This record gives sequence, C-alpha cells and structure tokens, in this order.
Amino acid sequence: MLKGRKILLGVTGGIAAYKAAVIIRLLVREGAEVKVIMTPLAKEFITPLTLATLSKNPVLVDFFNPEDGSWNSHIDLGLWADLFIIAPATANTMGKMAAGIADNLLLTTCLSARCPVLLAPAMDLDMLAHPATVSNIERLKSFGNQIIEPDTGELASGLEGKGRMAEPEVIVKEIKKVLSKKKNN
Repeated sequence: MLKGRKILLGVTGGIAAYKAAVIIRLLVREGAEVKVIMTPLAKEFITPLTLATLSKNPVLVDFFNPEDGSWNSHIDLGLWADLFIIAPATANTMGKMAAGIADNLLLTTCLSARCPVLLAPAMDLDMLAHPATVSNIERLKSFGNQIIEPDTGELASGLEGKGRMAEPEVIVKEIKKVLSKKKNN
C-alpha cells in the first residue's frame, strides 16, 4: 500500500524522537520513499546520521547546506510529499504551527505542504492538558491537520498519564489510512 508513496517525516525536539527511527524503518520496509526534516533541537535527541541511514536520504535541518550553499526548498519539499507526518510533535512546534510561525525548515515546509498533515503529539501530561496546548490542537484540527492521539502510560518525567507519542506501528497504520482515503478521492 505504501509502495512508491512519498512521506515527509518531521522530527521535533522531544524524547520521543528516538521512535522516528522505527517509523522510518517501517515505512521503508513497506516501499515508501522517506525524507526527514528535523528541527535543530531534535538533533540533541537523535542524530541525523541515524535517520539518514535508515531513510536512505540526507536529513534536512537548515534552509541551506552550510558546506556548499545549496538550497533546501521548503516549497519543493511540500510539493514532493504525498503525506507529511510530524512525530514527535512537541507543544512548541504545534504552538508555532497554530500561530503560523515559520522560523525553521520544518515549519516553513509544513505551511507550504499541499498534502495531508498528521501530527503525533508527545509531551508531559500537564503540557498536553494545558489550555494553550488544547487550544492549539483544536486550531490545528480546524486547519485540516489530523492528530494521532497520544498514549497513556509512563512518561519520560517519571509521571504516569496521557502524553506518550503513539507507537510507530500505530502511526504507520494511520498513515496508510489517510493515504488510502486520499487515493479513493
């Protein structure tokens, strides 16, 4: 079902970023072509080298390559993708998306994307329940973004509650569901 599909994976700076490696592996195994955009902070949680190796594509972080000056066009990336999934989607990134702030390559690409956008939130339970986050998620839904509900369980903080990013298998299942609907329309 994913053979030949073009998936853009956005990775933000949260502890759940390690799950991006599994998402990529599952998508590639199903025949998808995967390109990864990371926020600068995401590099503190998982290396671009890991994600580039698994996706078989260079990982993009900046608007241009500092070594040779080549441009990473957010417009071209947004047009290329059949689907854009941001996993993990932090409160910070979702807040910026809801406000239309585009201060990094991931956010500018998201604002330029013509394809379905899925978000897999991941944060501590109090952040997820905060009125600002709840409002931002509702606003993002009103823009047409789709939310993959976070799981309940042990969080990185040691607390128990809702906020764990959905498991990679669940995320890939949601990607298939969205692409199946898109194909049928």
